[in-house]
Amino acid sequence: MDGFFSTTPGIALIMAAQSLLVIGFVMISLLFLVYGDRKIWAAVQMRRGPNVVGAFGLLQTVADALKYVVKEVVVPAGADKPVFMLAPLTSFVLAMVAWAVIPFNDTWVLADLNIAILYVFAISSLEVYGVIMGGWASNSKYPFLGSLRSAAQMISYEVSIGLIIIGVIITTGSMNFGDIVRAQDGDLGLFNWYWLPHLPMVFLFFISTLAETNRPPFDLPEAESELVAGYQVEYSSTPFLLFMAGEYIAIFLMCALISLLFFGGWLSPIPGLPDGAFWMILKMSFFFFLFAMVKAITPRYRYDQLMRLGWKVFLPMSLAWVVIVSFLAKFELFGGAYARWAIGG
Repeated sequence: MDGFFSTTPGIALIMAAQSLLVIGFVMISLLFLVYGDRKIWAAVQMRRGPNVVGAFGLLQTVADALKYVVKEVVVPAGADKPVFMLAPLTSFVLAMVAWAVIPFNDTWVLADLNIAILYVFAISSLEVYGVIMGGWASNSKYPFLGSLRSAAQMISYEVSIGLIIIGVIITTGSMNFGDIVRAQDGDLGLFNWYWLPHLPMVFLFFISTLAETNRPPFDLPEAESELVAGYQVEYSSTPFLLFMAGEYIAIFLMCALISLLFFGGWLSPIPGLPDGAFWMILKMSFFFFLFAMVKAITPRYRYDQLMRLGWKVFLPMSLAWVVIVSFLAKFELFGGAYARWAIGG
């Protein structure tokens, strides 16, 4: 049997099994993320939330998913049907594919790429095409204008996210997520993590990920409380479900990125406690809780405020931070906290 797994079919089987494991984890997590999002929102508004289907309402998300699946798929008469159907699939697949380079523990990763950050950045940049395709193929002014609004928003905040990540790359000397986490390992536990030396950028990164994933208060691409929503207004049934699932998967991916880049990934916060995937999942869940709380307690930004914040505040600040980190790393100031060229040093 060992000989079989060293052959090409055996290796392909192992890769397929590992891929299915990651996909299964993400999809099962998706059920609880939607449930948790609705429960947190309900608690802030002093109401019950899902509580009927299943114990404590745990199967409500499953019931909603089944409802979408069995409903009729309605395609507008003037729509470009192939592109119309391809758009939600594109959003879902791209959101899922990005998980290939996310490590949950040391060596627990599908593809241990040396350019993992570039891979994630490239995939997240492509996700805007699903939104644009959906808006254009609907053959309606409302979704088309909504998709353009969404594209401008996502591109604007990707710039600041990229510049913030450059600061982490300079500090680590690597674009591999495993190396970034190992560079945060040390005797001081959570005080060795990058949230401390890169503290100003942690807040900018979190806010930028809200805008990147169309979450409140930056949910202008969807604007579900308006009379006519954004790019997905003509979608129903399974295509709409794919858009929604892709968005939540992208949100969970951003929670993973925050955990890896600034909060030690799978590392234990307390020296002496064993590291492991438990800490990674716990951190991701915590940041999703913050995503949900922001949704519950903040009013929506106007579009001009959103764009001004991205281009006139976040872009200059993140660009200045790259220069500052480069200077601190070059001269190894603050005990070399910004120049961990020896991974794990």
